[in-house]
Parts: sequence; structure tokens; C-alpha cells
Amino acid sequence: MSNFNIVKDGGITTPCGFLASGVTAGLKKSGNRDVALIVSKSSANCAGAFTTSLFPAAPVVLAKKNLENNTQFRAVIINSGVANACTGEQGYKDAKKMAVLTASALNITPEEVFVSSTGRIGTHLPMEIIENGINMAVKALSTDGGADAATAIMTTDTVPKEVCISLELDGKTVHIGGITKGAGMINPLMSVPHATMLAYITTDAAVDQKYLSILLQEEVAGSFNRITVDGDMSTNDTVILMANGKAKNTPITSESKDAQKFREALRYVMQYLAKAIVHDAEGATKFVTVKIKNAKLAKDAELCADAIANSLLCKTAWFGGDPNWGRVLAAAGYARASFNPKKVDLFYDDKPVVINGEDAGTPECELEEVLKKDNFTLTLNLNDGNFAYEMWTNDISYEYVKINAEYHT
Repeated sequence: MSNFNIVKDGGITTPCGFLASGVTAGLKKSGNRDVALIVSKSSANCAGAFTTSLFPAAPVVLAKKNLENNTQFRAVIINSGVANACTGEQGYKDAKKMAVLTASALNITPEEVFVSSTGRIGTHLPMEIIENGINMAVKALSTDGGADAATAIMTTDTVPKEVCISLELDGKTVHIGGITKGAGMINPLMSVPHATMLAYITTDAAVDQKYLSILLQEEVAGSFNRITVDGDMSTNDTVILMANGKAKNTPITSESKDAQKFREALRYVMQYLAKAIVHDAEGATKFVTVKIKNAKLAKDAELCADAIANSLLCKTAWFGGDPNWGRVLAAAGYARASFNPKKVDLFYDDKPVVINGEDAGTPECELEEVLKKDNFTLTLNLNDGNFAYEMWTNDISYEYVKINAEYHT
């Protein structure tokens, strides 16, 4: 039984002391919301995780630099429609200007502002539109603005993604809320601090800064870094966690009696948001859990899961409802993991597919029934050790090809 409750219709402004907004500035031809702003009424301890791409977007470079010198932040300004990636020195100047404009409008310092962008790579920001959008977003700030912010950060997403939970810590009611966006160009590998995946998490809990960074690093590894839609890492991947302490609990450290309770709640929020991205994957019709069990080393389990979850042959077979298990074993075989192929078992949900490296004899019609489902689990048991790893992925459909062949934010 969980130690927290899901807050109906909750989001990033449910935690005390947070405001948000989402407005239409004119960056998208669709006329949809395209600038979001998240603000804490007081300084918040912050931690961030970012793409490890060698082409990090300008706002990622700026955010990492700011985190090296500052851990107290007040705001996050986000635009969708233009990624501000691969835009050179001008792109970096534009990202800094976004921080300056936001800070000026909020009467805080630029160093207290995170900047994020998502959209088309290689295009410069239209700064007049951005400036107008920032001013609009500041005026629209509200304790009810979380849903608008969740909508404003979308690109090829079909639905906004938000969640909030509440729990008791130190006799105080604490909230953790979050929003995310992402449907394609999803295969994050983020470090701390080091069609895009963006996530913003707010909490009114008081959390020690060092512990906040540790928590984010460890829980990113067990959530956003476990998903893949198409195997493509973005230039803009970002997760920001803000804790403003408005709940007035005793600050949580690694030694606190409530540390594990808070960690489990944060894990739920992050995994919920990560899975929501896969459920909304571009053109996807199936949510697939890939589990590797009993690997000799942790790395072996991770390599096998990653190879299977990203295999185009596996993903297209899932779309077609084809239980072609040879593709799964082939992916594990080229994953550069160490295991004995004669000991491998494979299951689709609870149906045995392969036993000791060979066909288990289950009628193909029974396996097809599993693959017809919207949500199923593939379990590969290496029978070679005690390590396990799990990833969440999807199928690849005709619609995915269409979306990405015609993509222009």
C-alpha cells in the first residue's frame, strides 16, 4: 500500500507557493499555447538533469552553467515550437535574454530563472514574439495555471501530461506535482547536472539541497532514462525539480526518517510522467514493458533491455501483432551482453515463448492474443545471475513514419 494519495486534477501548482501559466505567443502555426511559465513565490532548492548529447541546446548549456553557481531558483520559462538548438552563439544569447526578460518582469535576478525550449532544431528564436509571450505569461500567472502550462509545452503530443500526489511528512501535508511533454525523439540518457523530453516537478516539501540532487539523479535513472520511443536522444532533454519548503516540514536529508517515504512518492511521480510519454508516443498503438531477469551483471540486463526496446524489427512486429520471437532473441544476441543462450527463457505476459533457448511450443494463436493487447509485458530470463532491468517502450506504426516525414512545428 502506498504512503501517498493521488490528487484529482492536481498538477504543478497544487504544491503551496507555486504559480504557472501557458499562453499563445504565436510561435506555432496552429495557434496553440506555446509559452509556459512556472514560478515559486519564494526561493526554491533546485536540481536538474539534462541531455548528454554533444549538441546540447542553448538553454541546456545555460541551465547547467547556472546550476554550477546557484541552487536557489524562482522560475522556469519554456517555449515550444523552436528548440534553440544548433544555433551557435546567437542561440545562447537568446536563451540568456529569455532569462533576463523573465527576471525583469518578475523582479528577480536572471540567475534565478531556468530556460527551456522545444521544437524544431536549427531555427533561431523570434525574440519579439518570445518577449511578448513572456510578458503575457507573467500577467497570466495563477494557482490554477498548471494545466495551461502542461498544454503550452506540447509539440507532437496529443494530450497534456500532469500528475500530483499528497503525503504526510513530519506531521505536515506535502505535495509533489509534475508536468512533462514528449511523444517522439525519445530515448533520454540524462545526467545530473550535466521533439524533446521536458519535465518539471514542484514540491512544497523542505528538502536538503544535496539530498535533492541525489534523489533526482537516482530517480531519473529509474524513470525517464528507462523509456524509449524511437531510440533518438534529443538535444534539449531536461528535468527540473523545485522544492520551496512551504509545507514547513523538517528539511529532509538522507538520514531523515521520512527520506524513503518522500523518495517513493517522488519515484511514483517521475515514473508516472515517464510512462505517460510512452503512452502518448507518436503513432503508437501499444505500451510494451521489457523486463530482463537474472542477468549475470547489471550492465548485461540493461544492454539486453535497451537492444530489445529499441529494435525496429521488434517494434514493427508488435505493431503487426506478430509474435516473431526470433527478433527478440536476435536483439538480445547483438546487445553485447554476456549470457548463455542455451539457458534463456522468454515470456509474452505469462505465456512461455522460448525455454532454454528454443521454441516453447505454445500455439502461435495464443501468443498473438497477447500481442493484440494495448499493454503487454515481454520478459527475458537469462538464468545467469541475480540482476534485473526494466524499460518501457512502444510499437512503431505507419502513423509514426507519417508524423516524422511531415514534421514541421
